[in-house]
Amino acid sequence: MNLTKHWAAQLDDYVMDLVWSPDGTRLAAASSGGGISIFATGDGTRLHQLPGHEDGTNVLAWKSDGGLLASGGQDGAVKFWDSQAGQHLATSSLGAAWVEHLAWRPSEAATGPVLAAAAGRRLSLLAADGSLRHSFRDAPKTLSALVWEPTGACLAAAYFGGVSLWDADAFIVQKEFPYANGIHALAWSPDGRWLVSGNQDPSLHLWLLEEEQEFHMSGYDSKVKHLSFDRSSHWLATSGGQDACVWDCSGGGPEGREPQMFPHDAPVCGVAFQHAHGLLASASNDGVLMLWSPERKLSLRATIRMPAAASRISWSPDDSLLAIGTRQGIVYVLRCQD
Repeated sequence: MNLTKHWAAQLDDYVMDLVWSPDGTRLAAASSGGGISIFATGDGTRLHQLPGHEDGTNVLAWKSDGGLLASGGQDGAVKFWDSQAGQHLATSSLGAAWVEHLAWRPSEAATGPVLAAAAGRRLSLLAADGSLRHSFRDAPKTLSALVWEPTGACLAAAYFGGVSLWDADAFIVQKEFPYANGIHALAWSPDGRWLVSGNQDPSLHLWLLEEEQEFHMSGYDSKVKHLSFDRSSHWLATSGGQDACVWDCSGGGPEGREPQMFPHDAPVCGVAFQHAHGLLASASNDGVLMLWSPERKLSLRATIRMPAAASRISWSPDDSLLAIGTRQGIVYVLRCQD
């Protein structure tokens, strides 16, 4: 397996988020300085430099048709951009709290596309024109993660103390899952069986929804901030130490099974499985990025060292390119080939 540099670009500050357009022809990057850059995948040309958010842009989310890009910032606003023309279309103000989480609903309702946005304790659903579709009751604590169920039927929202599952159409709570600690990350398995949280304790918590069972995996060295399922929902990769820890979630799940441990020489700061293939990318604080195949006896496939640690890693929709945003504000795009 070969990883080769395709192109690189410099932002003005720390890379806060990195998202591919749905067709893979463009890559959007947000910096902590506030600006948003849109690059052409082919050669790294900067197609648009958007002003983003005053004091910093936190998060990006690309609508499924690839035309609309949403951003959330430290100004308490969600902004909508025409990604083709590079123009600002609308702004939704959600108050004084930072907007740190955005997620488009996977399937569009009869009333059109819906964007979930979290700002402080407030969870809102916004239409594509920036208008407010619904504002839920405030969470008990600051919202720390959002993830849609794969069909878009409900939205999971985490806070210190638990997770709420909100019905996307009726706007009511389907279920409440108490958890007596902080939650840093949420992931839903592609088949919809598992809802997983990465926690401050440090630990991993899993809900097997149909069977109404829960599992708890402790023993991590540090907070679990990064989660990634593979396409088959078989493997779940997590951070939480100097190993990328990969659990077998097939059948009855990971309880009683030893995880695979893919070692780094520094704490892991990112994990990402490919969309349609089986490679796992893991990054660590010493600037090293590795590729792994969990199903192989010799799992390690490639290693590359960068000048700075990754703040974001993201596979292109066709899995041929891996984008890495670093803490020094550099965006690298690597080509992955057998």
